Amino acid sequence: MKIAIVGATGNAGTALLHALKDEPQIKEITGIARRYPHRMVDPYSAATWQRIDVAAPALEAADDDDVIDLLSSAFAGLDAVVHLAWLIQPNRSRRLLRRANVDGTRRVVEACLRAGVPHLVVASSVGAYSPVADDQPRDEQWQTGGITTSHYAVDKAAQERVLTAGEEQGLKIARLRPALIFDGEAGAEVTRLFFGALIPAWLLKPGRLPIVPLPRGVRFQVAHGADVADAYRRVILQGATGAFNVAADEVLTAADVANVLDRGNSVPLPPKALRSVMNLAWHARMLAADPGWLDMAMSVPVMDTSRAQQELGWKPKHRAAQTLEEMLTAVAHGAGASSGPLRPREEWPVDQVPQGSARPGGAVGAATDSKAHRIDVDVDRWAVHRYLADHLTGATAGAARAERAALRQRRTPAAPTLEKIAKQIRQEEKYLRLLIDTLEVRPLRYRQAAAWLGEKFGNLSATTRPQSTSLDPALDVELLRSAIIGKLGGWQTLIRLAPQLGLPAQTFERFSQRGQEQIRQLDELHDSAIARALRS
Repeated sequence: MKIAIVGATGNAGTALLHALKDEPQIKEITGIARRYPHRMVDPYSAATWQRIDVAAPALEAADDDDVIDLLSSAFAGLDAVVHLAWLIQPNRSRRLLRRANVDGTRRVVEACLRAGVPHLVVASSVGAYSPVADDQPRDEQWQTGGITTSHYAVDKAAQERVLTAGEEQGLKIARLRPALIFDGEAGAEVTRLFFGALIPAWLLKPGRLPIVPLPRGVRFQVAHGADVADAYRRVILQGATGAFNVAADEVLTAADVANVLDRGNSVPLPPKALRSVMNLAWHARMLAADPGWLDMAMSVPVMDTSRAQQELGWKPKHRAAQTLEEMLTAVAHGAGASSGPLRPREEWPVDQVPQGSARPGGAVGAATDSKAHRIDVDVDRWAVHRYLADHLTGATAGAARAERAALRQRRTPAAPTLEKIAKQIRQEEKYLRLLIDTLEVRPLRYRQAAAWLGEKFGNLSATTRPQSTSLDPALDVELLRSAIIGKLGGWQTLIRLAPQLGLPAQTFERFSQRGQEQIRQLDELHDSAIARALRS
């Protein structure tokens, strides 16, 4: 079998590579991620790699189609695709999370259909299930409406709708709904995703805390990464379809957590009060996890795993309490693996900053290191940051310049062309903002403010100042043309850089072609304006 794993550098992807690297039926593995592992060691050396970011921005259907084409090319000739890519952070950038998680799944589904992949296996979650108020185990038939106050659950429920639509188009799909996935390689990642920089991770080492505050009535399930990977392995090899719950046999309660953390000493807290504290800490950036995670923990159902055990022959090998203890020990030690998401903690607190919190020039200096970033380590992140920020500033000013030119020449034949070019540059500015958000390099705010003020002042003056000479239209076009030439250089640079960013070069080629057409149109306007101005 030939398979691809989308999101192969994450926790579940790493565990699955461990499970498949010596599987005799698996002849070829393609690892797909937005950035390569830092070192091609076991288990990452078992795969060949391609950079593709399923969260690539798209303004038009053609942009979206470019990403799907990139994926379908990688999927050509495969027997199965496993889709594990999912973003939890930055949880303040809801637009990016939705694009990565829901649109990313849709793109994978459409790419499988386009490439003729016969089998798609997808990571769903216990979070996809609708809330319950009891401890009665639910099987896979329970509703998947999610928890409305949890962005994670809302996106998982939306993902389920995407998969159903894919099945209706004839694609064979299996969806695994695991509990919380814990293991010894995810310690540093879990700390970054849920705790953040201001909570000393060593406090969570089992037996260290004298007393533990926990929400009253909490109960949850966990699954060891190796057990989840074994379930994926069985689904792939058997060509299974449908939904499968995956969790350890035991359900953990507050007492179980307290026994692992502090030998049974816990203080039960009202969930509403704890949620308020958690909400304040999240807004103050003292905690990485938002309160939606508590809402989900208090209301997801206990899962019945009978179907996976009976139909797949799967059986968890790790007990829940042991899995939790292994996880907390890994958190305390900052354990990890040789990939971006799982990179070990090297220094506290800078290595515990959640993805998306790194800001160039910010207080947490090392959090902006390329290892902690969406951009691959072999690309100079600072150069990309400055380059995109400068081009965004240029696009803002260029759009304003085009709008002023159109306004000043609103009574001339040039007005429709100038208005069209202005709208196109505004669209390109919007795309650059999406791209900067996706790559998490942040615009330079002061430059954007200056461009905005210049835009407002320029448009105001354009409405009040008449054309002073017959050469003004030609000068307007010349200034606008010079701005477009600079913008064109930016798109051409991104064409060359696209493979290293995991983005489709076709999108930037389309913007480049549009820029060349804009220059042609402006040349025609310039010739006409000059001819009129110089006529005796």
